[in-house]
Amino acid sequence: MDYRITDIDRVIKNAVLVMEESKYQVYEICESARKELFALGQELAQVLREAAEIIEKVDKLELDYRRARIRLTEVSRDFIRYKEEDIKIAYEKATHLQLDLMIFREKEVYLKARRNDLQKRVRNVEQSIERAETIASQINVVLEYLSGDLNQVTRILESAKNRQQIGLKIILAQEEERKRIAREIHDGPAQSLANIVLRTEIAERMLSKQEFQLVQEELIDLKGQVRSGLEEIRKIIFNLRPMALDDLGLIPTLRKYIQDFEEKSKIRTTFDTFGKEARLPSAMEAGVYRMVQEAYSNAFKHANPSYVSLEITFQAQMVKIVVKDNGVGFHVDLIESRAKHSTHFGLIGMRERVELLEGRMEIESAINEGTKITIHIPINAEQRKE
Repeated sequence: MDYRITDIDRVIKNAVLVMEESKYQVYEICESARKELFALGQELAQVLREAAEIIEKVDKLELDYRRARIRLTEVSRDFIRYKEEDIKIAYEKATHLQLDLMIFREKEVYLKARRNDLQKRVRNVEQSIERAETIASQINVVLEYLSGDLNQVTRILESAKNRQQIGLKIILAQEEERKRIAREIHDGPAQSLANIVLRTEIAERMLSKQEFQLVQEELIDLKGQVRSGLEEIRKIIFNLRPMALDDLGLIPTLRKYIQDFEEKSKIRTTFDTFGKEARLPSAMEAGVYRMVQEAYSNAFKHANPSYVSLEITFQAQMVKIVVKDNGVGFHVDLIESRAKHSTHFGLIGMRERVELLEGRMEIESAINEGTKITIHIPINAEQRKE
C-alpha cells in the first residue's frame, strides 16, 4: 500500500507543478487581456469624442453649404445687382464648403467604422477575459484538492467520494457567486460610474462656455445617477449577507425578502409563522434564509405561478419550512435525476444544504398541480438563542 501512495504522491506532485504553471500562464493571458481592454476603452472613448465633434462639424458644414448654394443661385440670376466678382466669390465659397463637407463626411464614415470595430474588439476581449477567469477558477478548484494531505488519498478515495463531490459543488458555487457579483458590479455600479465620469466632462465643457443653466440641470441629473448607483451597491451588499439577519433575526428578514420578491415579480405571496418564534444559530438562520431564497427563485424562474406561500413552524426540537406555489409543476423523480448531473445549484443544492443541517426535505409536485417543498431541520434547547 505504501508504494501505491508514493506513486500517487509523485503523480499528484507532477500534476500540481503542471497546473501551477498553467495557472500562471492563464493569469498572464488574463492580465494582458485586461491591459488590452483598458487601452481599447481609452481609444474607444477618444474615437467617440472625435466622432461627436465631426458629426457636429458636418451638420454645420451642411447648413453653411446649403446657404452658400442659395447665395450662389441668387447672385447668378441677378446680373444687374451683382458683378462678376460677386459671382466668383460666391462660387469659390460654395466650392470650398463642398470640398470641406466631403472631407469631413469621409472622416465621419471612417470614425464610425473605427468605433464599430473597437466595440467589437472590446466585446471579444471581454469574452476572452471571462473564459480565462473561468479556466483559472477551474484550475484553482483542482489545485485545492490536489494540494491537500496526500498521505490520506487512499482513505479519501475509499470513504469520502460523496463528501468530495459536495465539496466540489460548494467551491464551484462560490466561484459562480463571485462571477455573479462581478457581473452585477460591472453591469450596475461600474457602468453608472463610467457614465457619471462622462457626464462630468460634459459639465466641465459647459462651464467653460458659461452655460450655467445647462450645468445646473446636468448636476441635478448626476445627483440622481449617484443615488441610483448607491442603491444598486446597497442591493448587492444585501444579497451577499442581509445585515437584518444578524440584527433582527430570520423572520423579519424573510418578511422583507418576500415583500421585495412580490414587488419585483408581481406574484402574490403570503408568509405565516406558527409556534413560539426563537432565534437560531447564525449559520442555521443563514441556511434557512438561503433555502427559502432558492425555493422562491426556482418558482419564479421555472414554475410561472400566480401565488407563492411560505409557512414556518417552530416546534420544541424542530423547525418546519413549507413553500408552496400554484405553478406548472413537474415530475419530481425526473427533475432530481437531471439535477444530479447538472452544475446548477438548484434543487440538489437545497437538498445538500438541508443535509448539512442534518435535516430532511420532501418535494411534492405534479404537472399543472403546483409544487410543495417541506423542510424539517432539527434543533435543541442549546441551539436556541433567546
